[in-house]
Amino acid sequence: MPAPDYPADVRQRLETDAREIIARYPSSRSALLPLLHLVQAEESHVSRTGVRFCAEMLGLTTAEVTAVSTFYTMYRRAPSGEYQVGVCTNTLCAVLGGDAIFEELKEHLGVENGGTTEDGKVTLEHIECNAACDFAPVVMVNWEFFDNQDPQSAKRLVDDLRAGRTVEPTRGAPLCTYKETSRILAGFPDERPGAVEASGGAGPASLAGLRLSRGEALPGAGGGVPRQTSAPPRDEVPPAHTGSHDAPQESAVSDPDHPAGPVTEQRTNEGEGEQ
Repeated sequence: MPAPDYPADVRQRLETDAREIIARYPSSRSALLPLLHLVQAEESHVSRTGVRFCAEMLGLTTAEVTAVSTFYTMYRRAPSGEYQVGVCTNTLCAVLGGDAIFEELKEHLGVENGGTTEDGKVTLEHIECNAACDFAPVVMVNWEFFDNQDPQSAKRLVDDLRAGRTVEPTRGAPLCTYKETSRILAGFPDERPGAVEASGGAGPASLAGLRLSRGEALPGAGGGVPRQTSAPPRDEVPPAHTGSHDAPQESAVSDPDHPAGPVTEQRTNEGEGEQ
């Protein structure tokens, strides 16, 4: 069955916003991603009705819109909680505690990956790298950073969110609801007082390498690091380094039938059998 349409008043409001978005692009099709954020801001996910709306506004088929909305993980396929809590489980965050945080939050909230608590407050999911490895492990709430977390701090965080207590990100803008975040991602201004100014930039750990390259002192360091202005002396020989690839073993431990040492014979024609 075709998806139902929005109520008339909602449809009229969304059409006004959608036309503003579409007018920003030379090709209307380019407006699909922000339009998907727009309908997600209405229902907390991209519903079949939202897919129909985007298709009609852009002259696309619902299949074309669905293909895009299911490709990107920032578009939810089911209703989301007021706060989207994402635990980074990519390599560095995982080994520093991200996996433990995610497992304990699943048990603490009583949900699985992508699940929403019964009170509709928190949706939990594991997420991929958010380019904050120097603050690992990282938890994000509606795409705002909560750095250097552990299982205990993460559980306090979700408890505060569910209780309605004020929660402040480690850096960046103050929290807003998931629907409000989606509307901002659709390209509409964040009108909360001071929110844009609070967004800030990278933290001190992210900028350490840049400061070192400029010869600047780091907090707690004895002084600046001078730049290298000339190449090492030509007659300076680097110390020898012997690795496993430099000195093969007689045989590979994992595969004794295939020695890892130098190859002494090579067949010139692999298709030629022995006579």
